[in-house]
Amino acid sequence: MADPSHLAKPPPRSRLDSDAPSAHEPAALAPPQAPPPPLSPGQILSLRITDVAFGGEGVGRVDQFVVFVPFVVAGEEVQVEITEVKKQFARARLVEVLQPSPQRVAPLCRYFGECGGCQYQHIGYPLQLELKCKQVADLFERIGGFPATLIAPVLPCPQPYHYRNRLMLRSQWNKPQQKLNFGFLRADSRLVVDVEDCQIAEPALNEQIRQVRLSPPPRGGLKVVLRIAPDGWEVPRDSFFQNNFLLLPRLAEVVRERLRDSGARFLLDAYCGVGFFGIEAASEVEAFIGVELDHQAVKAARRNAAARGIRNGEFIEGRAELLFGGILQRFASDSTAIIIDPPRTGCPPPGLEALRQQRPAQVLYVSCHPATLARDLNVLCQSGVFELRGVIPLDMFPQTQHVECVADLRRRSPA
Repeated sequence: MADPSHLAKPPPRSRLDSDAPSAHEPAALAPPQAPPPPLSPGQILSLRITDVAFGGEGVGRVDQFVVFVPFVVAGEEVQVEITEVKKQFARARLVEVLQPSPQRVAPLCRYFGECGGCQYQHIGYPLQLELKCKQVADLFERIGGFPATLIAPVLPCPQPYHYRNRLMLRSQWNKPQQKLNFGFLRADSRLVVDVEDCQIAEPALNEQIRQVRLSPPPRGGLKVVLRIAPDGWEVPRDSFFQNNFLLLPRLAEVVRERLRDSGARFLLDAYCGVGFFGIEAASEVEAFIGVELDHQAVKAARRNAAARGIRNGEFIEGRAELLFGGILQRFASDSTAIIIDPPRTGCPPPGLEALRQQRPAQVLYVSCHPATLARDLNVLCQSGVFELRGVIPLDMFPQTQHVECVADLRRRSPA
């Protein structure tokens, strides 16, 4: 799965990937027949915030016309300045909180609100978990057509700050100040905020930030990836690994629990990276195969398995969606579970169709993007091929809009 960290991405104004369903979908939030009120950029007004949408923006209304505002909490009365007006919604910046929510807290980061990396530092952590659960449930109902009762409470991170093991920083020449900025993209533009530390990063990463700032990139426009290597795992420089070591054991246990519940004897770990899920679940099955396109990751996966004495699995280089059929000829489909952990854009359509044709006993879909996950699960469940048994969200990304989900699909018996 592609790393969703991208602290530089400005969530309040971000759009989902071009081939992904829209998470904001303003038309779903305001009646399409409601005529837009006479709003214009620069206008100052007061709003009552009624909700916080997926992506982190609060939802207010002017005569039923939706206005999105970042850095607010449901129930607050706020003063805002309109910055953008569209046919079905508007956006605004927060000017002042007139009546704060009891759930509002002081952000730990001095750059919060300016830096685009975090959206929820102003919200108490218990409420962040509730928000993410509701947002996942809303997306699954609206995009996937699944009942909210299938969404479990979000599993919390043991430490809601200082958890990230990977960051991507950018350099950009600041012409007005005649200096090089080194940090993350702003929340409201493509300009780079100059940062000296990051409060959601592990302390060792902040030390790396300080070292890089002592010897910064030679010019603007360059990116620097900082990473802490996971203990006991070989991960090539450009290969994916989960960015939160603290909640990673619980993620692995959730996958094992659901795999154990299905009774599957064989496992296919698609988009396996350096072999994390296949290796962690090896004890639950008779045999497993991992498939990954990244050549260096496949070699690392083999070494990771060998280092743990795991001999009931193998790793194959290739496109997972093209290999489903051949692998399920080796493993009986009615005794096989498939773990898919694709990029945030979701599983390619040929992969979804291959799963529908091959009909394995179980599909465990791991995703950091609830909107594309709901879309893909809707495809898999069409015509009663699979049934969604449940979704377990995990807060691998506290203080941000992102949330990891494990969805458990089971093959329906033929009528």
